[in-house]
Amino acid sequence: MMAGASSLHPPSLSRARRAAIAAVCALFCAWLAMPQPAAAQTDFLTFRQQVRPAAKPGPSLLKKSDKGDAQMLVKANEINYDTANNLVAAVGNVQIYYNGATIEADRVVYDQKTKRLRAEGNSRLTEADGKVTYGEIIDFTDDYRDGFVDSLRLETVDDTRLAAVRANRSEGNFTVFESGVYTACEACKDDPKKPPLWQVKAARIIHNQTERMVYFEDARLEFFGVPVGYFPYLATPDPTVKRKTGVLMPIFSTSTVYGFALETPYYFALAPNYDLTVSPRFTTRQGPLVQGEFRHRLEDGTYTIRAAGIWQLDKNYFIDSNNPGFRDFRGDIESTGKFNLSSNWSWGWDAIAVTDATFLSDYKIMSLQARNLDPFGAALTEGVTQLWLAGRGERSYFEARGMHFNGFSTADVQGQLPNVLPVIDYSRTFDQRVLGGEVAIKANLTSLTRDLASFDAISNSAVLNGLCTTATADPAVKIPANCLLRGVPGTYTRFTAEASWRRQFIDAFGQVFTPFASLRVDAAQASIGNQIGVSNYIQTGTTDELRVMPTVGLEYRYPFIGVQAWGTQTIEPIAQLILRPNEPNIGRLPNEDAQSLVFDDSNLFKVDKFSGYDRVEGGGRANAGIQYTAQFNRGGYVSALFGQSYQLFGTNSFAVGDATNTGLDSGLDTARSDYVARVTYQPNRIYSFTSRFRFDANDFTLKRLEIEGTATFDRWRLTMMFGDYAAQPELGFLTRREGVLAITAYKINPNWVVSTGLRYDIQAGKFDQTRIGLGYIDDCYMLSVNYIGDFTNNGNFTANNTVMLQMSLRTIGGTGGAAMQ
Repeated sequence: MMAGASSLHPPSLSRARRAAIAAVCALFCAWLAMPQPAAAQTDFLTFRQQVRPAAKPGPSLLKKSDKGDAQMLVKANEINYDTANNLVAAVGNVQIYYNGATIEADRVVYDQKTKRLRAEGNSRLTEADGKVTYGEIIDFTDDYRDGFVDSLRLETVDDTRLAAVRANRSEGNFTVFESGVYTACEACKDDPKKPPLWQVKAARIIHNQTERMVYFEDARLEFFGVPVGYFPYLATPDPTVKRKTGVLMPIFSTSTVYGFALETPYYFALAPNYDLTVSPRFTTRQGPLVQGEFRHRLEDGTYTIRAAGIWQLDKNYFIDSNNPGFRDFRGDIESTGKFNLSSNWSWGWDAIAVTDATFLSDYKIMSLQARNLDPFGAALTEGVTQLWLAGRGERSYFEARGMHFNGFSTADVQGQLPNVLPVIDYSRTFDQRVLGGEVAIKANLTSLTRDLASFDAISNSAVLNGLCTTATADPAVKIPANCLLRGVPGTYTRFTAEASWRRQFIDAFGQVFTPFASLRVDAAQASIGNQIGVSNYIQTGTTDELRVMPTVGLEYRYPFIGVQAWGTQTIEPIAQLILRPNEPNIGRLPNEDAQSLVFDDSNLFKVDKFSGYDRVEGGGRANAGIQYTAQFNRGGYVSALFGQSYQLFGTNSFAVGDATNTGLDSGLDTARSDYVARVTYQPNRIYSFTSRFRFDANDFTLKRLEIEGTATFDRWRLTMMFGDYAAQPELGFLTRREGVLAITAYKINPNWVVSTGLRYDIQAGKFDQTRIGLGYIDDCYMLSVNYIGDFTNNGNFTANNTVMLQMSLRTIGGTGGAAMQ
């Protein structure tokens, strides 16, 4: 009777027209009562392509009346009225638009007697949020609570899909899908009837909208249409839920230490701002291992508590009673937290306690302090328990920490590790200029205590006979010829303050002159215990020391820039002159934080090349070098540096060894240092190459070589690292060290990736670590299988081989995502 479109609020209507309006309004309200789609896809129903309406329809579809209520727009080929049977039907290409949502069908009928409306033939409901429901028949009561949908197909905006022969809705909350199929995978574009990668088929799928849960009864999991698992009962949050209590996807692994293992994490969503994950791991060799992690987010910060423990069934695997793993119970507990005091200040903590040094590495447990989130990455070498406070301004920084260390190597003796309380750092650069230059200050306060002296062997006899261990009671063998005193027993406190000034001048020829000056003051007190052999290295008892180091200097650079047709190149000679007195009383104070010294291109032009505050470089010195850079117009560059350092007058700080021999064998311990060089080449985004060298000053013998190259092209990514280091017997490296590390990854196709890693000790002639990984990922599924063979002897065994399998089904469950019950 009517074709086209009509508004449903005309000024005056006939009785028949009012009946039609009532039917359409009932249709709309019933549609609003449709069950919230839980989404999925089937292997026997094809999802039709559809264009989802915008969340906010255009003005032609949504209008506001004067009263502010949204109007409905109805389009149909005709509307028929059956007054005898109290039926109103919209027939032919029916489309109803309201508030951004659309219902489409071949025919829509409202029965005034039964108070039901029925959409028939290719019915499709598209909601304002993008969810789409398909069905041959959509039927509702006019109270909008109960109804059913035959031949249901449903899609959601997060690309989950559900299909069923029939769906029934009751109590306005429960929807039961008979013979349902659920998946989060897209249909095959070439063959939509082809089974998806995975799907769950169930006799009944029940959606509880109040709980936002989907329950599966008599369910089976299929991959590519092939059943692989049966579940009498299965439950999962609906796709709208991001956090829900339940079982996470299990992890399968096997290890030389604990045998085969199945880990089944259970996630408790206790509240919106805190949760708990309990992860029991059942192992065939060592029995059950239990892990738990509690996370809590507060208004001004977060904290986490994690713990693990196991009563070992086969402690005799660690048969040597001196090994830390030879015990019944092993475990750990740790916590971390960070809180904001203001926009500039924060405080926090890290805490860890373990039963033994190798527990975390033996059982491949991911510590909260692990910087590498890869469970197959390098194990922690030490754990830190600390409390810290930090503040940052525009040109200033403050940090205070108190720290306790736990050694995670069998070579560590806990009493030899220090407790640091406190270590405080402060730095500030002033806005005001002084004599046209920039003024900065920095300060450090460090106080540490150690119970036992820590010695390292540096001779073959000391290594073979254990002369430098705590078991040796003869002070005559703990001497500088056999051992280094890495850590003194007792308490050592030092305060350092330094003020510096720097200004830059550029003349008309482009020469850059940078004069600089600084004044550093150190005040320290050491109370050193008279333990066996300590007096052979340093004065025991209480020692006070005041050290002052003034420094003036000048740095000169003269860049020569040439512009060519292919790009720009720069040659820049660099010279640095430093004048200062000798370092006073070398070796009188302990050296705790300046033991790491590697002379290379990175510190060639540093005024003080020591890595910490406990040593300060003294004497006159000149540093000279030349730097070359070529920048290509089509991208890429070459950079190179070559230089040397010279002791001009006074005592060479690097030639006078302290209790740790820092500076000796460094390449700086002669009047003319070794040569250092660096070459970097990156022609494009595909390749990059960096190498660093140190050559003997007299005969150009190679003392140190590091080469790293990466290539990323097509489906390949390759990283190669090679290191070659000469022996440094005075530092405890008695033989040459040489090795190579190679990491490759190949993308087989957009979904599959295979990776390998090898570490080879050239001097020992063997691999000390191997790794192979295979991974698959797509829009609905993730799978990874990794193997690692660690052949480094950590005191328990010479080899630890581990295999781990991880799998995740999107929306059903994953090792770090939504939960499954």
